Amino acid sequence: MAELAPAGAWVEIYAVVLEPNQRAPHIPADTRQVPLEMRVKGFLCADAVLGKEVEIVTAVGRKLRGVLAAINPAYSHGFGAPIPELVAIGGKVRALLHARGRIL
Repeated sequence: MAELAPAGAWVEIYAVVLEPNQRAPHIPADTRQVPLEMRVKGFLCADAVLGKEVEIVTAVGRKLRGVLAAINPAYSHGFGAPIPELVAIGGKVRALLHARGRIL
């Protein structure tokens, strides 16, 4: 049985914004060959099951429609590994500012 998401649940929807034949001609050829897709998180307007078209309200109040892709989705992005040159620079900048009387 499909998982039911109640109205008001935090969800993620998916939709195709532009099909490949609708993409702008000036973008790279490999990009033009695939659809432009959207994934958006928001609050479900009515009870729904995964895989069905739904309407959500985003955190800023926009109403959008798409296929229910996830219920209570996690954020999966990160900022990558630390860059060694940038790790030490904060201390060096503070020391310079302290030496010039601009203490942080």
